[in-house]
Amino acid sequence: MNITKDIRYVGVNDHQLDLFEGQFIVPEGMAYNSYVILDEKTAVLDSVDAHFGEEWMNNLKEALAGRTPDYLIVQHMEPDHSANITRFLQEYPDTAVVGSAQTFVMLKNFYGDLPLNKVTVKENDELELGSHVLKFVMAPMVHWPEVMMTYDKTDKVFFSADAFGKFGALDIEEDDWACEARRYYFGIVGKYGAQVTSLLKKAAGLEIETICPLHGPVLHDNLGYYLDLYTKWASYTPEDKGVTIAYASVYGHTAEAAKKLAEMLEEKGIKAAVSDLCRCDIAEAVEDAFRYDRIVLASTTYNTVVFPKMREFIDELTERGYQNRTMGFIENGTWAPMAAKVMKSRFETAKNITMLEPVVTIRSALNEASLDQLRQLADALANA
Repeated sequence: MNITKDIRYVGVNDHQLDLFEGQFIVPEGMAYNSYVILDEKTAVLDSVDAHFGEEWMNNLKEALAGRTPDYLIVQHMEPDHSANITRFLQEYPDTAVVGSAQTFVMLKNFYGDLPLNKVTVKENDELELGSHVLKFVMAPMVHWPEVMMTYDKTDKVFFSADAFGKFGALDIEEDDWACEARRYYFGIVGKYGAQVTSLLKKAAGLEIETICPLHGPVLHDNLGYYLDLYTKWASYTPEDKGVTIAYASVYGHTAEAAKKLAEMLEEKGIKAAVSDLCRCDIAEAVEDAFRYDRIVLASTTYNTVVFPKMREFIDELTERGYQNRTMGFIENGTWAPMAAKVMKSRFETAKNITMLEPVVTIRSALNEASLDQLRQLADALANA
């Protein structure tokens, strides 16, 4: 695939993978992207996952058409992008390896003492290939410390490492970029909003016509749409109006309350996204929590605290810096309801969180008193 006249795509699609990074379900597979710039000198940008070395090398050799690459640019050291560096250097031992200082520390940690022709670069350093001039943009903690990105000043292409990536192989028809990009962002990069914001400020000073990430499709058109979403995600700004309702239920009574609340909200014309934390993909629930401006957590009291799946979900949110939201709570407890107190305490240090009253307290099963509390909570959410 040609990105521009001189830039070729040489990545691969992975339909063997069940869990990305050992935790994220990827029913539509994954793409590991790699690129080649052909000029007076040639540059290869990143390799691919270990399982696809032969396919990648074949793609690379086809694009090079007999040429020997002058540079291998290593933007990110996660093994899904670096695992074939050793194989590459066996084939092309004289190629210079370009990376940040931290890149070469990690390269040794992962792959031992490789014989390397190292080129260490820093912020705003440039590399001339001929007509193409590459400028390096350091992006530490987006989302590893060694990460850098590469801007081709000639074709105005921004090679963005893991930023602007998404789940899904490239040979699957894409319905909605934002859905899987959002799940990817908040699952993997979401903790590092400040660092992403810093990167976006640097990118604003570049004239970008194409974004080439290490996962997901190459982005050509309507770049403002993607940049706007990333700006919101990085600043923890709600993307849409609506209420995420996430529940953990043992015998179905807490689930019943969560679903009744959703019905009440929808009758008021408010979008309600409901997740059963015991059965759903938690990453999907996390995605919804960051997408919408309001959230309700509904949990059974369990061992005097909260149900384990709710605890896991709250950990996912707080670990990623959850903030700028309005929250409501539903608790259930047959003899000592404690879930709401525990859930609230987990967000005491979160920034700009508004906690609504009333807390809905269910003692075993819904009754008229708790149904009335549920109606009051629906009203409070509608007015928030």
